[in-house]
Amino acid sequence: MEKSRLALALILLGGFLVTSDATTATPSLNFTSEGGWGPTTPPGRVTHKVIEKEEDEDDVSATELGCPPLGLESLKVDDTQIQASSFQRFGLGPHRGRLNIQSGIEDGDLYDGAWCADYKDRHQWLEVDALHLTRFTAVILQGRNTIWRQDWVETYKVQLSNDSISWKSCMNGTQEAIFEGNKDPESPVLGVLPVPVVARYIRINPQSWFHEGDICLRAEILGCRVDEPHSAKDTEPKDALDFRHHNYKEMRKLMKTVSEECPDITRIYTIGKSYMGLKLYVMEISDNPGKHELGEPEFRYVAGMHGNEVLGRELVLNLMQYICREYKKGNQRIVRLVTETRIHLLPSMNPDGYEVAYKKGSELAGWGEGRYTFEGIDLNHNFPDLNNIMWDAQEEADDPSKVPNHYIPIPEYYTKEDALVAPETRAVISWMQDIPFVLSANLHGGELVVTYPYDGTRGWAPKENTPTTDNAFFRWLSTVYASTNLAMANPERRICHYEDFQAYNNIINGGAWHTVPGSMNDFSYMHTNCFEVTVELSCDKFPHASELPTEWENNKESLIIYMEQVHRGIKGVVRDKETKKGIVDAVIKVEDHGHDIRSAADGDYWRLLNPGEYKVVVWAEGYFPSMRHCHVGMEPRATVCDFSLTQTPVQRLKEIRAKGGKIPQDLQLRLRALRLRKLRASTKAINRRREGQRMQREQGRKARSPGRL
Repeated sequence: MEKSRLALALILLGGFLVTSDATTATPSLNFTSEGGWGPTTPPGRVTHKVIEKEEDEDDVSATELGCPPLGLESLKVDDTQIQASSFQRFGLGPHRGRLNIQSGIEDGDLYDGAWCADYKDRHQWLEVDALHLTRFTAVILQGRNTIWRQDWVETYKVQLSNDSISWKSCMNGTQEAIFEGNKDPESPVLGVLPVPVVARYIRINPQSWFHEGDICLRAEILGCRVDEPHSAKDTEPKDALDFRHHNYKEMRKLMKTVSEECPDITRIYTIGKSYMGLKLYVMEISDNPGKHELGEPEFRYVAGMHGNEVLGRELVLNLMQYICREYKKGNQRIVRLVTETRIHLLPSMNPDGYEVAYKKGSELAGWGEGRYTFEGIDLNHNFPDLNNIMWDAQEEADDPSKVPNHYIPIPEYYTKEDALVAPETRAVISWMQDIPFVLSANLHGGELVVTYPYDGTRGWAPKENTPTTDNAFFRWLSTVYASTNLAMANPERRICHYEDFQAYNNIINGGAWHTVPGSMNDFSYMHTNCFEVTVELSCDKFPHASELPTEWENNKESLIIYMEQVHRGIKGVVRDKETKKGIVDAVIKVEDHGHDIRSAADGDYWRLLNPGEYKVVVWAEGYFPSMRHCHVGMEPRATVCDFSLTQTPVQRLKEIRAKGGKIPQDLQLRLRALRLRKLRASTKAINRRREGQRMQREQGRKARSPGRL
């Protein structure tokens, strides 16, 4: 192998640059069983690295060390590639030693939160087989994920091998390097090798650990494969998109670039600001941007609700680029989607949280850093809990069917100035009320599953299946995404953490997974017409940039086909029979579906439904109800069911009088007939009341009369 292929270009180390080159006096970095490696450096312990960005490096992630992770966290590394000297039990086996892996609530099962050695000595190790010669550059360590114990490794050695038999320790000068590990269970700590080393196998060898705990760790390994795949073309993404992580500045720049590339179908607007003043940007894509077109449904994707779950943000940015370019190419599927749908893409709902995670980087942000807003608010628990308001009203009502099942108002306490409502939440609620959205998805990360409402459970039970009346359609929506997602649909994939969602075809009711009171999904369904699901996109919340092309391929078809579902069910316009004008807030009720929707400002409506025959009743204030039977076929297009409503005479009379007009003869006759019916009804009521009073008087007289002997 040529020495130039083994040479290290540059590696960031403790604030200065070390260069290893075949022309210098530095020994070769290629590992052999006969010798060690590495230039002479001052002896002593190798401290962990906390790498900060320079002031002029805003566009560069803080932890770009040149080599990506092998993929312990992303599951790219198979369980069979990980071995250990010992382990306490299967649930704490070497396959659990993956960065950020999460355990269940109960310890002692098959899915615990780390690898834990069975012995407390310095001869324990966790080994990873990279399968190929790899230039190892760093190790990232974490303690055990559990609420019951305190287990982590405080110092460790790194050993390497080409054959898994002969091992050499990583050297720091003339001494074995001792790396500083963790001081708590959750914070990832980066240990950079003094110089990169080429080998196939790598071991983490704990030397000390928390005195009250066991030897337990979760890890990631950073390294570059030496022998590249057959051809660079084999690894090139199919779509030439901007596959990298975009901070706030870069996100704005990319959105502007897309808008300039496709000015006829795009529009950038803002819906508000974060607590720190960052704007919440939305990209609109439509053949007539900036305007709601009669009969055209509105769709939205929301990403970045949790700032550290960054994959959704990048997928939405990729989606903007993809739609723009494919539209220009004349891709008929994309052209049809753009001309028949008004699409809204919000890539970052929590930009403050994202910036916190971005500064740490993909491997050092941990599981929770950047999840919350600057104020410490979890946005997915910050919407009004309308579920229990409706359920409580139904329990108290004599007739639960009379309790409103849609457009449930926001409670009074939530509207006060001192209510703990994030500005990001307020902005999204206002956005929902301004635009008649029909379908949406909320993009998250950390698992591979699609969840559907309700997320909240009755009485906030920790876990309980809580379906909506539209459960069948929500399951369809979830299945559409999950079954076309390459990662979810892979039957051979392993579980992310501790729950096997493949047993449920990678979809689950939100409440059956865990209760989420105040979720955006539930609020969207109960306060507006919009159906929304949550998509957990990846086991890794913050995938390395090198994984983004693969993640795009995993999700591209899912993102597109899910948008197309906005055209299922029935749609139409509710109009005034006489004026032909659209009627706003007309109620559309589908028989046997206890969830109504309402018409938009122009009278148009969309009701998502599975194939079947439906009895639909529409009514509005001041109008007589109208009923139709509507058929929904298997085709991916909505059935048109228009309605014309006739005003009640009283309503029509009010409108004519308000305009100072003359009352037409037909309306006079209808009013005469209506008043005659009212007169007859009131006469009957009076007669019944008088008869009842007469009967009471008669009974009273009989009671006072003395009985006969």
